[in-house]
Amino acid sequence: MNIFKKIADYRTETERLAWTGTFAEYLEKLRDNPRLAMTAHARVYEMIASHGIVEENGHRKYQFFEKEIFGLNHPIEKLVEEYFHSAARRLDVRKRILLLMGPVSGGKSTIVTMLKRGLERYSRTDEGAVFAIKGCPMHEEPLHLIPLELRPDVEREFGVKIEGNLCPSCQIRVREEYGGRIEDVLVERVLISEDTRTGIGTFSPSDPKSQDIADLTGSIDFSTITEFGSESDPRAYRFDGELNKANRGLMEFQEMLKCDEKFLWNLLSLTQEGNFKAGRFALISADELIVAHTNESEYKSFIANKKNEALQSRMIVMPIPYNLKVSEEEKIYGKLIQQSDMKHVHIAPHSLRAAAIFSILTRLKESKKQGMDLVKKMRMYDGQEVEGYKDADLKEMQNEFLEEGMTGIDPRYVINRISSALIRHDLEFINALDVLRALKDGLDQHPSITKDERERYLNFISIARKEYDELAKKEVQKAFVYSFDESAKTLFNNYLDNIEAYCNWGKIKDPLTGEEMDPDERLMRSIEEQIGISENAKKAFREEILIRMSTYSRKGRRFDYSSHERLREAIEKKLFTDLKDIVKITTSTKTPDENQLKRINEVIKRLVEEHGYTTASANELLRYVGSLLNR
Repeated sequence: MNIFKKIADYRTETERLAWTGTFAEYLEKLRDNPRLAMTAHARVYEMIASHGIVEENGHRKYQFFEKEIFGLNHPIEKLVEEYFHSAARRLDVRKRILLLMGPVSGGKSTIVTMLKRGLERYSRTDEGAVFAIKGCPMHEEPLHLIPLELRPDVEREFGVKIEGNLCPSCQIRVREEYGGRIEDVLVERVLISEDTRTGIGTFSPSDPKSQDIADLTGSIDFSTITEFGSESDPRAYRFDGELNKANRGLMEFQEMLKCDEKFLWNLLSLTQEGNFKAGRFALISADELIVAHTNESEYKSFIANKKNEALQSRMIVMPIPYNLKVSEEEKIYGKLIQQSDMKHVHIAPHSLRAAAIFSILTRLKESKKQGMDLVKKMRMYDGQEVEGYKDADLKEMQNEFLEEGMTGIDPRYVINRISSALIRHDLEFINALDVLRALKDGLDQHPSITKDERERYLNFISIARKEYDELAKKEVQKAFVYSFDESAKTLFNNYLDNIEAYCNWGKIKDPLTGEEMDPDERLMRSIEEQIGISENAKKAFREEILIRMSTYSRKGRRFDYSSHERLREAIEKKLFTDLKDIVKITTSTKTPDENQLKRINEVIKRLVEEHGYTTASANELLRYVGSLLNR
């Protein structure tokens, strides 16, 4: 890669995007594309939508968040639809502060950072182009130059809506530099950038005694007062506060509710009327999306204070809970590890899943539904089928606790413990046992875990270990089956032939002799017993399989052994049961003979090539599974 060529290309592209012209020329651009005058809220929504929206089971998935935010599809959908989309359509919700509220390390800051980076990229596209009065410290919308009396005519002709007034700085420049001729005022294209403080502002609270309101609204330039003679002259004022610089884009309030009250008072007028007070000037217009984030305890303290009622009524609170899906939690850990310098240490398959199982169990609440335990609930939340429960039960559980996911172990703790396992010297790989051991050792060092919680969490580590044990055994047993898929399909088709004959009171033909025979009851029961189908329930189960086959056939879909979750499990367990003794002997023999050694090498090769292990981690897995089977 030629880095200097890429830098040159980037510079050339930036130069291509630059545009400067008069206000009259800008109006011609606006006539062709009224979207140039969209509000900050509309710009954020259009930026999100430009990455694609996927309709899935009556819900919308926003591709913009896909690579960074995992397991929060419903909160994200609610955030985009109820706030960004509504605000983009100029509904009253745009006059509210967006407050992301949730537990630590839940993704609040990541969402805000993504919005900021997204706006920066979007402003470099034709669809997201932003034009501002040249030289304006607030990068002001050029349409503010239109006198109030003339705005209805302009709005009708150009199909736009004009809100807000010229800032004090532009008012005096139009008068002094342009002699009131607004058509000559220069307009330029600006690129939103946090680094250059263009369209993005960030405010973080510090010591209330030293923090100055000027951080938000700008300050007097004392070096120029003698020149201009008054503090009320815009030329003697620095319009460089975060609210000024965030105009046309996004203003982030970090840990907003920790701010001193006087800082929050400025937001009352800004949210409701779209303006704020600064220095000795009239109210200053600002078009910006205000997004803040805080944790649940801070928010509860805030709403308990009656003094905050006015500001509270101007907030839209969006809960951002922890992810509750094991498979999505794995992706979070994978992403964080890929961002580190430890990518060279091999993490054996299922290691991150074991950690994710532990994390999710700490976040779930016990359901009141009969027969439902946390492990079953965890599986259903992750999209797995659980015998005896349907989609309706899943939805009922998801609505059972509104605060579910707001407590539990955070991803930051887990990744810290995985890091401690990775950082050991001369390490080729780590596996699930290393990760679970690190998690267990870290519980004593966790400052906010009570004694009772520690006992619960130790129990969850034990459950995660049991879940991993099952995964490990299946992985090895599957690797021992030569052409596992073919073996499974053969057994599956044999089973289907037999149940079809059984349900239709028919016979089956021997494939070799052509002789007609009764259905093989022993074969059918040997498979059904693997998943606990009783003698009394076998007829209903077999009929259900035939009905499912018929449904697939009507829809033109192929019915295979993975089309029915319980039947797939039964087929696999039957194959594994037949092989269990071979696996047990081969993996536990300290001095394997030639045939056993050959089989072990074949299994290791398959684990490496098909399941993502290294030779060392595959050997370790075989030893561990051998010890499990010999218990």
